Amino acid sequence: MALSSFTDQNFNDEVIKSKLPVVIDFWATWCPPCKMIEPIVDELAKEYEGKVIVGKMDADNNPDVAAHLNVMSLPTMVFFKNGKPVKSLVGAQGKQTYKQSIEEILNS
Repeated sequence: MALSSFTDQNFNDEVIKSKLPVVIDFWATWCPPCKMIEPIVDELAKEYEGKVIVGKMDADNNPDVAAHLNVMSLPTMVFFKNGKPVKSLVGAQGKQTYKQSIEEILNS
């Protein structure tokens, strides 16, 4: 499955109303660490297909949601369950760290 693309406009329908947990990678085109984790985010989307929706949101082009969630640094990964943000990780992390966070959410 391809990564989902989240925007200020589709956030409510795609994230808040989602039946599945959602992981959003807040990124920007000018952010080298964001580019570094891009392959990891792609892999997570494939590995958790059907269990978790994994997507990206360009923080520069979608400032409303980023501001609402207090995203101050990029990349920031925000994890949602039942329409609520339950965890966030700031800065580039290793794949195992993201997987551990996803597993915690799935098992909670």
